[in-house]
Amino acid sequence: MKPVKTLIKLALAATLSLGVAAAFAAETTKITPTMKSVEVRHQGEAVTITRKGGEGATIPEAYAKVSRHCPPFCIQPMEAVPGVDTVGELEVLGYLKRIANGDLTVLVVDSRTPEWVVRGTIPGSVNIPWNQINVEMQGTFESDAEAETLADILTERFGAKLINGQWDFRTAKTLVMFCNGIWCPQSLINIKTLTKLGYPAYKIKWYRGGVQDWVSVGLTSVKPKH
Repeated sequence: MKPVKTLIKLALAATLSLGVAAAFAAETTKITPTMKSVEVRHQGEAVTITRKGGEGATIPEAYAKVSRHCPPFCIQPMEAVPGVDTVGELEVLGYLKRIANGDLTVLVVDSRTPEWVVRGTIPGSVNIPWNQINVEMQGTFESDAEAETLADILTERFGAKLINGQWDFRTAKTLVMFCNGIWCPQSLINIKTLTKLGYPAYKIKWYRGGVQDWVSVGLTSVKPKH
């Protein structure tokens, strides 16, 4: 009887072990212990942001490279500009949820150029290439779509007003800006430009980790529809 009892105990132990392993695997796919997913809208379509799990959850090849020439791809400081909050993934998700729930006072901005955006971006963000936000308020663009001036972006996209030649940012949106990662200076350059123009620092948030950090923790990214 002892061998039988031993086998039963081993079988029960194995079953329990598998159950614990399955439960652990399920936990590791959550974003937080209490958050499994976040519903957002991207280019007019519903998108569910989840976190990849399992052995197939790896960093995309485009972001696997760790060595990039400096300058310009130098490690950026933790603080962009005094008064501008540096935020992480959970804060970005919070702003995306606000947007999805109809909050028109927030905008999550992908500052990268189109050739990077086609590789994937954060769902719910809008792309405004960093080279369209410049202090000269003019520049050379490759297409009509890129020919928005800084003034157009400030008024039409960010909600600022130009009154008697002076910028009024009282109704301007809260901007959450990001680019490729902690080695990417693009969103930081835009933040410095905007604050120099008078955009309130408290209305700008900087996701320093950018897309590289986003995909490194397995969060959903999307590619443009066209």
